Amino acid sequence: MESIKEKMPIIIAIFVAIAICVIAFYLFESYEVVYYTQIDNTKIQGISSTDDMKYEYTLDCYNENGNKKEIKFKTSRELREDAYLMLEVRTFGVHAWKEIQINELPDKVKTALDI
Repeated sequence: MESIKEKMPIIIAIFVAIAICVIAFYLFESYEVVYYTQIDNTKIQGISSTDDMKYEYTLDCYNENGNKKEIKFKTSRELREDAYLMLEVRTFGVHAWKEIQINELPDKVKTALDI
């Protein structure tokens, strides 16, 4: 019985460490930033034809403040030239994207894209 009492602090420390890791992963994965871009099909690269995601774009993207960041994301098809996209970017990359209309772009993004 005494050996269990001696090991209890180690067991508690392990549970606390696991809980901290789970919380940190949740916070990192739920951190999301929205970026906007315009499709340029000269910046597309074909990738593995056996995967569902057959294309990879590398585009200059802008957040709502007009700050630029180069972002890579994969798609299953070639996207419409000059379409505007809203990208939901999480810690580990683009989580989702959708095509939007020009009037949905923030003003600073329009300025950055020379619209």
